[in-house]
Amino acid sequence: MTEPVVLTPAMKQYLDIKSQHQDAILLFRMGDFYEMFFEDAQTASRELDLTLTSRNKGKEDAIPLCGFPYHAASSYISKLINKGYKVAICEQMEDPKLAKGVVKRDVVRIVTPGLVVDDSNLNPKENNFLASAYWADQCYGTAFVDLSTGEFRVGASGDWESFLSTLTTFRFRELLLAENMPEKNRLAEALGEMHSYRCNEFPETYFDTSGAADLLREQFEAGLVQRLNIADKPAVLGAAGAALRYIKETQKGQISHLSKIEWYHSDVYLLIDEAARRNLEIFSTMAENTARGSLFHVIDETMTSMGGRKLRWWLNYPLISPELIKERLLAVHQLKEEHLLRQNLRKVLGRIYDLERLGSRVVMGIANARDLIGLKHSLKVIPEVKSLIASMDTPLIHEIYDELDEMADLCDLLQKSIHDDPPLTLREGGIIKEGYDEELDRYLSLSKNAKQWIAALEEKERKRTGINSLKVGFNSVFGYYIEITRANSDLVPPDYIRKQTLVNAERYINEELKKYEYEVLNAEESRREREYTLFVQVRERIATEIRRLQQSASRIAELDALTSLAEVAERYNYCCPVVDDGDLIRIRDGRHPVIERMPLPEGFVPNDLVLDLEDNRLLIITGPNMAGKSTYIRQIALIILMAQIGSFVPAVEAHIGVVDKIFARIGAADNLSRGQSTFMVEMTEMSNILRNMTGKSLVILDEVGRGTSTFDGLSIAWAVAEYLHDFKGSGVRTMFATHYHQLTELSVTRRGVRNYNIAVKEWGNRIIFLRKIIEGGTNRSYGIQVARIAGVDDAVIDRAGEILNNLETAELDVTGKPRFAREKTAGPPVGQLSLFADERELLIEELQSLDIANLTPLEALVWVGKWRDKLKQPI
Repeated sequence: MTEPVVLTPAMKQYLDIKSQHQDAILLFRMGDFYEMFFEDAQTASRELDLTLTSRNKGKEDAIPLCGFPYHAASSYISKLINKGYKVAICEQMEDPKLAKGVVKRDVVRIVTPGLVVDDSNLNPKENNFLASAYWADQCYGTAFVDLSTGEFRVGASGDWESFLSTLTTFRFRELLLAENMPEKNRLAEALGEMHSYRCNEFPETYFDTSGAADLLREQFEAGLVQRLNIADKPAVLGAAGAALRYIKETQKGQISHLSKIEWYHSDVYLLIDEAARRNLEIFSTMAENTARGSLFHVIDETMTSMGGRKLRWWLNYPLISPELIKERLLAVHQLKEEHLLRQNLRKVLGRIYDLERLGSRVVMGIANARDLIGLKHSLKVIPEVKSLIASMDTPLIHEIYDELDEMADLCDLLQKSIHDDPPLTLREGGIIKEGYDEELDRYLSLSKNAKQWIAALEEKERKRTGINSLKVGFNSVFGYYIEITRANSDLVPPDYIRKQTLVNAERYINEELKKYEYEVLNAEESRREREYTLFVQVRERIATEIRRLQQSASRIAELDALTSLAEVAERYNYCCPVVDDGDLIRIRDGRHPVIERMPLPEGFVPNDLVLDLEDNRLLIITGPNMAGKSTYIRQIALIILMAQIGSFVPAVEAHIGVVDKIFARIGAADNLSRGQSTFMVEMTEMSNILRNMTGKSLVILDEVGRGTSTFDGLSIAWAVAEYLHDFKGSGVRTMFATHYHQLTELSVTRRGVRNYNIAVKEWGNRIIFLRKIIEGGTNRSYGIQVARIAGVDDAVIDRAGEILNNLETAELDVTGKPRFAREKTAGPPVGQLSLFADERELLIEELQSLDIANLTPLEALVWVGKWRDKLKQPI
């Protein structure tokens, strides 16, 4: 940065603060504006489309400058954060009117993509995680913190695949890494394909485990770190310590809402790798990358932001414990059956604000008066929620009831202190109610009741002095005064101080009036300062109860998510699945939860399934394109996923033997940035499945091997199918949709293979998709008929039919070339036979030219003899 020739005190202050935050855009508060200078101004003007101007314009020491009003800061900060920048917010730390010299300023908070807490910059139903990763003692340690909700989770991974799976599942927006992190480039390459995030690299010392242990003990409840055994795992300790250190450095203020740290144990959840998450379209569609058309969009009927985040967490981390799943299903069942209660509950829940994020902003000291009013309205609703669920007897809802704290003391405090419709800013006054504070009431009284006070003082002074003509008045030049005529000058008390002389009177002031004058003239400013002080006290009082607030918020979120699942179950006619530890998966009339909601002309056709580790461990599913193979295998995976979050499922009946991992290889695309072809992507995904699956997993495959030549692809598909069937002697529950009809022959050599196909009705040269899965294989793909349906020109369709017929009969000409490659001519083809034409081909030509139906037995024997003699001759 080039230093200007002449620096004002403010610019010296700016450069000093900026030197401490070189990696951030510094928002420098000057009055009612945030201003940026030098390179920051040039960057911000470009990214925010702001006019770039300069201080000392036209002079040698001109400084680039841009800015925006402080009340509009949120939207501008949001744009910078979404573009990956860090933003340091520098505020005025004293009243400019009282400042001696340059106003004191300091950075009060640094906003980064992973540390956003303002509602306007957050997706209401998504977490906003900061991630930290560290490698030590042959282990990957991870930490994930959502500063906006107070969630702090840690985990450990012993291998690369589980480490990468953990990172991708949490969908963080910012990552902390040590500069010497092993396979750092490989990690960046893998994560870069999935979502955008900001990466911060720090020296190894930033992840120092001894310092990390001290930080964690200071932040969390005594003994918590020890009980969780975090100190015994250096990788986890380093990651957690670095995350906490980064937050403390950037936030400056209170972070006591980070009051609980939890382990993330991957072995208690159903794991879904990134490819399966994408292929199953759980949170967004593959084509448009939008939420509409995803599973989450269909089943999310939550009434609160907290409930939406809870439901999203359940979808990210389905359960594998049948007992816990049944506990949720029981709660959903009762909520579904209690229709009127559920509708009333949903209305009440809809009045609750985002308590998790409100609480975080309260603790961090950035909540405004309207946030507290939102908190008050939410707390008023909790008794109504408890009243509605008091009669419900399922264990989970009973537990929620017991842990819902009505927080009547906080609600009463807010009711007494904060105006119901306060201004947006905190320094304008109009926040605190009358009657809450005596000192504030006096300021309010001074402003409102000046005339009454003057009249009372005037009456009192007349009685004290005996001067009936005494008057108390006010003018803008001299302020308040006591006026006494010259005739009564000998009665003036000694405590009166002459202020002004008139022709026929003298004006005085005494200590009482002088004090009142000061108070009245400063009452408005004193009122605003007192209101701000009282507001901060109320906010700090609530912050001390953050754990109570977080507990109730978590329970309301859980109740909201359960109610959402019950609402969807009734609305879409879902059934309650039976879930156990067995291997059997049986579904009757299962439906795809998303596609059945679409306006399909023929309606959605339900289908059955039986899958186990005995005679139904590998299902080979054949049939035409567009008939519904992919929809079928996807719907089975989604039904299992839904069952294991504790949801009812789209089927008439469902029995689910829990699955520990779902792998889905459906479709593929080139990855040009990494130089990978469609086939390479396909094989990479297939490799990941074969390395990480277990006997309790579910594997769904669609068209494995199609990205290479037919024989190579078929060979790979066949070998993969055998491997899945034979895995550890009992196989893996697998659904394999394919156009390789040859795979149906596996059922002859493998007892656990069953063949199914999509039923098709043929009508001349056309087909009708019946969408029904029936047992048995098929040896036709109906590709030409599908092309006809897609609108391909009839001439192309007819020619394709001819070529297909020739291919299927293996018809070759005498040159060894397929006849479909010949050029069409008006007459018979002409040309010289190849010198290398096979004698066998000539024999075939002769055979095809014979009129076999009219040959006598003797003539037939003669022909056979001639062919035998020719075949004995060397070529």
